[in-house]
Amino acid sequence: MKISDQVSNFLPVEDEIKHPFSLKIIGAVAVSHLLNDLVQAALPSIYPMLKNTYNLNFTEIGAITLTFQLTASFLQPAVGIYTDKKPLPRLLPIGMVCALLGVIFFSLTTTFIGLLLSSALIGIASSAFHPEASRVARMASGGRFGFAQSTFQVGGNFGTALGPLVAAAVIIPFGQKYFAWLILFTLLAIYILSKVSVWYKDHLYVLKIKPRRRTAIQYSKSKIVSAFIVLGILLFSKYIYMSSITSYYTFYLIERFHLSIPESQAYLFVFLFSVALGTFLGGPIGDKIGRKLVIWVSVLGAAPFTLLLPYASLPWTVVLSVLIGLVMSSAFAAIVVYAQELVPSKVGLVAGIFFGLMFGISGLGAAILGMVADSYSISFVYTICSYLPLIGIITCLLPNVEVDKPDVLKIDS
Repeated sequence: MKISDQVSNFLPVEDEIKHPFSLKIIGAVAVSHLLNDLVQAALPSIYPMLKNTYNLNFTEIGAITLTFQLTASFLQPAVGIYTDKKPLPRLLPIGMVCALLGVIFFSLTTTFIGLLLSSALIGIASSAFHPEASRVARMASGGRFGFAQSTFQVGGNFGTALGPLVAAAVIIPFGQKYFAWLILFTLLAIYILSKVSVWYKDHLYVLKIKPRRRTAIQYSKSKIVSAFIVLGILLFSKYIYMSSITSYYTFYLIERFHLSIPESQAYLFVFLFSVALGTFLGGPIGDKIGRKLVIWVSVLGAAPFTLLLPYASLPWTVVLSVLIGLVMSSAFAAIVVYAQELVPSKVGLVAGIFFGLMFGISGLGAAILGMVADSYSISFVYTICSYLPLIGIITCLLPNVEVDKPDVLKIDS
């Protein structure tokens, strides 16, 4: 029996030809990720200002995050599915134009609905950016998939860390209209991604003219589905907790330790910087010791620190938040590459699913935690969230992709 068309749909297109490692391209998509996520991170960083300006409650604050996150969440898998079949290099700079429009609209709007619409535009930009940029990083990896994915991801983490600083320095002292300064970052990202899209297009042309070596599915459908379910639950644990920090950490510090907004923003930067560092370390470590072990440590290993955080003094709160950021952030790059190794022919779909889950879970988490904070308190939010990393125990259910003998599909030629 010949290899069927159904089987050929699962063949690893990007991995059929070993392309040379390109640090220049990986660096370009990482910098673009930094710029994209800096714009995103500036939005929650000015929540205290928006809360006062528009007299918002925590539920409405959560709704802004939910709008942004769900827009990105629902669209990213769709983008991944489509671009697996028909890659769209120009989607990278075109998608960033949506972020540009979102920034402009946000700086001009004077209504809560306008804030929601602006957030949606920024979310659409993320949905176009992440699956395709993740694919480009993998294509330029030269087989060093963990390094490429973590470098790409750490760009976003540094952008997320810089967002509060930019907000504290430029937006909060002068007002909402100064959000327009972020136009400069979006324009730079559009320029860089236009150059990356040219390389991407040429790279696809090489794939078309070179002969391809096709290989069969390695893992059974049931094993892949069960592994994806476990990974989804782990992402739920990780990003509900991370949402409590990124959306409400400044409020927690202000309420519990009576800090000013700029002081709370500085502590948020410290946490987000630790997240960036942990993300960068997680990918290469996963290449060396195995991604399952990294996932184990990064999710379950954060539990002792999260359980202590609600009861800590201010200095220990800072120390524990840094440890949480370092440990917990190393998971995402490992999870994405682990999933791509299970289904290597669906790189865009896998990236879209997991980036989409990240945004969707974070958005839902922010909305739900906002309602909890309104009903109880911010401190109560951190108490109940502290138990979430214990879910990491289910990592034991994941197959060991580095050492397991795969369920090879037998095909007669």
